[in-house]
Amino acid sequence: MQIKVVFDKDSIDKNFHRGWGLSFLVEERILFDTGEKGKWLLNNLEKMKVDIDKIDSVVISHDRWDHWGGLWDLLKKKGGIKVYILPHFTNEFKEKAQSLQAKLIENTNLLQLSKDIFIIGGDIYGKHPNGYIPEQVLILRTKNGLTIISGCARQGVLKIIEKVKRAFPSQIIYLMVGGFHLINSDKRTVEFIVESFKKMGVVKVGPTHCSGFSAKEIFQEKYGNNFIPIKVGVIIDV
Repeated sequence: MQIKVVFDKDSIDKNFHRGWGLSFLVEERILFDTGEKGKWLLNNLEKMKVDIDKIDSVVISHDRWDHWGGLWDLLKKKGGIKVYILPHFTNEFKEKAQSLQAKLIENTNLLQLSKDIFIIGGDIYGKHPNGYIPEQVLILRTKNGLTIISGCARQGVLKIIEKVKRAFPSQIIYLMVGGFHLINSDKRTVEFIVESFKKMGVVKVGPTHCSGFSAKEIFQEKYGNNFIPIKVGVIIDV
């Protein structure tokens, strides 16, 4: 499978827009999160020669502006897209999405989108400024093992991996990519998490967004060639 990084705070060159939040495109048709701003997202999709007509699904990790901010401009370009959310999303979000002809689907735990693509979450809550809200992650099952794509992981990145391993006990975790929410964690905590990744058999990592610069440096040092820099314009084969 192929993953394209279409929104992030870093990019491979100045032709791409950068901002807060993230967005990954899987197999040209499933978008995980949409970053903070629609015009920037659409610009990046165009620069990466993505055919918007092929996008049929959007998975929003959690109800925060920097993860669904780009959704509205995308829906204005193409109606009828399936948008996978969690039940707690505000009525304001749901009404706006439906007014733009989105097909809302609420996930509560584990949901299969296609033969080898799943979303899981909804019952592990992470702390946000406005309280505790759940998140969901995207899971790709490939010949190399599982790839987990995370939005923020405020509930704890290790809890996410543990939950996925329980759901897919016979599979290795080939890649963990996205927000790890370690931006305010001290070095000792990050080193413990990196070592836990290793013990849990996570082969490759790609921390970004709220992972924090210091955490990225530690992951890069410990993982070496198995560290994947995440920037707009990067294409990952899993």
